Amino acid sequence: MTTIGVIAQKHHKSVIELRRYLHRFPELSNQEFNTQKHIMQELTAIGLACHSIAKTGVIAELEGGKPGKTIAIRADMDALEIVDECGKSYQSQNHGVCHACGHDGHVAMLIGVAKILVEIKEEIAGKIRFLFQPSEEHFPGGAKFMIEEGALDGVDAIIGAHLWEPMKVGTIGITFDRLMASPDEFTIKIKGRGGHGSMPQQTVDALLVGAQLTVALQTIVSRNVDPLEQAVVSLGYFRAGETFNIIPDTAVIKGTVRSFEPSIRSLIFERIEQITKGICEANNASYEFEKVLGFPALINHPEYSKVIGEAGVTVLGKENVLTINPVMGGEDFSYYLEKVPGAFFFVGVGNVEKGIIYPQHHPKYDIDEDALCYGMEIMATAALALAHK
Repeated sequence: MTTIGVIAQKHHKSVIELRRYLHRFPELSNQEFNTQKHIMQELTAIGLACHSIAKTGVIAELEGGKPGKTIAIRADMDALEIVDECGKSYQSQNHGVCHACGHDGHVAMLIGVAKILVEIKEEIAGKIRFLFQPSEEHFPGGAKFMIEEGALDGVDAIIGAHLWEPMKVGTIGITFDRLMASPDEFTIKIKGRGGHGSMPQQTVDALLVGAQLTVALQTIVSRNVDPLEQAVVSLGYFRAGETFNIIPDTAVIKGTVRSFEPSIRSLIFERIEQITKGICEANNASYEFEKVLGFPALINHPEYSKVIGEAGVTVLGKENVLTINPVMGGEDFSYYLEKVPGAFFFVGVGNVEKGIIYPQHHPKYDIDEDALCYGMEIMATAALALAHK
C-alpha cells in the first residue's frame, strides 16, 4: 500500500462519519448553510484557511513544499427534494430532502483528500485548491457562479468525481472524451377550444393534438439524427383536462433533450418546433414553445483522464479501471472543463450483497462506504501527479 493509501485508511472512519452526518442533515440547492459551516470547521481543524464563495460554497487552498502547478478538486454539496427511505441510522432528518445523488459522499471524500494532502504537503509541487460547490442539482448550477467569483483563477487543471451506483464498489469508470450530455428542457403548451365530449365537432381537442405530438416527437432521434450519434428526446409530463366528459382547451407537454454535439442539439430543437407547428396547424390549434438550455456536455481531456486512470490502477488494479460509455445524464462540472483542462470520473458504489442496488435519485439510494476510501485515495494520487506534471 502506498503512503497515500495508508493515510486514506487512517481517515476512512472519520470520512464515513462526516458523510453520515451530511446524509442526516441534507440541504437543497443554494440553502447549504449548515453544510458550508461544517465544511469550514473541518478545513479549519486541519489548518487550512477557507472562505465562502457562490453564497453557500467553500474554497480552500493548500500550498505545497515545492513550486509547481495549481490543481483544483471539486465536490458538489446539494441534496434533492426527495423523501429519504434508505432505512439506515443516518436517514435524513430533514423531511422531504435527501442526499439521493451521493453529494454527501463527494463532500466527505474531498475533506478526506484534504486531510491526506495536508499530511504530505512537503511532497506537493505547487498548490491544491479545494472547491466545495453548491447547487449542482438546480439549473443554472453553482459552477458558473464559482467561476465568476474566481474559483478557477490561476488554476492549471481540475478533477472531480461522482459516486456511481451502476458500477460496483472497487471499480472506477473513465472516458477519454465524452462523459455526460447536455441536459436541456422544453415545454409545449397547446391551445385549442374546449367543449362537451358529446359535441367534438365544436371543439379543437388539445388532448388529441397533444397525443399526436407525443408520438411524432419520438421520430426525431430515429429519423433525423445520425444513428452513430448519441441523442435522447424523452417526455416526462403530459397534462390535459380535468374530467371525463369535457374536451380540454389546453394541453401541456414537458420533456428533456440530451445530446453532445451543439449541431445535434440545435437540430433536435428545430425539429421539435417544426413538428409542433405542423401538427397544431393541421388541427387548427395554436401553441407556445419554450426551451431551456442546460449545462454544456461534459467532455474530458484525454491526458488528464489518463492520469486518473493511472492513479486508479495504483489503488485498485488494472482490471478495476474501466473505460466506460458516455451517459446521457448532465453535470455542471462541464463549465469548469470549458475553462481549464481536466477530467471527471465515476467511483463505483454498488454492492448487491449489501443491498446497494438503488439508482441515483431513488428514495432508497445509498452507497457502499468502502468507495469513499478508494475515491479519496485516487483523487489525492491523481492531484499529486498532476501538480508534478
